Amino acid sequence: MATQMFEGRGHAEVYQKYRFAPGKELQQTILAYLQGKRANPAELVVDVGCGSGQGTHFLAKHFKKVVGTDISEAQIQEARKAPSPPNVSYLVCPAEELPFEDASVDLLTSFTAAHWFDIEKFMREANRVVKPGGCVVLSTYTVDMSLRYGNCSEKLTKVFRESWDLLLKYSHNRIKLVLEDYEEIFEALPFPDKKRITDIFDKIPMTVAGVIGYLESVSPYQAFMKNDPEAAKSLLQETEKRMLETMGVSSPETPVEFWVRHVCVLGCK
Repeated sequence: MATQMFEGRGHAEVYQKYRFAPGKELQQTILAYLQGKRANPAELVVDVGCGSGQGTHFLAKHFKKVVGTDISEAQIQEARKAPSPPNVSYLVCPAEELPFEDASVDLLTSFTAAHWFDIEKFMREANRVVKPGGCVVLSTYTVDMSLRYGNCSEKLTKVFRESWDLLLKYSHNRIKLVLEDYEEIFEALPFPDKKRITDIFDKIPMTVAGVIGYLESVSPYQAFMKNDPEAAKSLLQETEKRMLETMGVSSPETPVEFWVRHVCVLGCK
């Protein structure tokens, strides 16, 4: 069965505030692939596991009608609260039970969510709803992240990764799909015309506070919070303090570059 990790309203609010949209390089990779595969623009795009809508908004700039779906009512409430283009709508439903007709979807996407699905059931559902000639795009950013600021980028990244390594002890076993660069998800996609790209690097503009907020939004941190709330809060406070000291600044609003590596599975039916 699918794994539900982002259900609580408080978590959904943090997710909305701190999760970032697909970066420029990932966007260009996806759009170039779709342009190469399709003669006509997609009419209906479904963004599965959309969370609070970061990826859905990117899609809305390029396609006629975009529907974001998520199993979490709290996430969809956050998505609906945010200003949205008129061609975007949201539905609460499982990834494995999409309320769309057979062969009705031109493009099915999922950003940083497919590893939480019941992969076998989701792939059957994707095969059912996607039109012949339609496409599937499943991407995630990996744990290979780094921070850049002045001449202390290496030290800053070390501080961040020490916190990440601690949090990973609390990660769900589904995270192994991410650690293995979506290889299992790629193999499960039932389209013969498919490829997997594992080296898409994006620079995400952030602040120190944004980086700390991102850590707060990840599922291992939420598991840590349930296990030991005081230790979890202390980790974030200490990480922010160490980052500011390393950078030689006092304001958490100081900008940094947050570099992420994306993996993307692309397929055409």
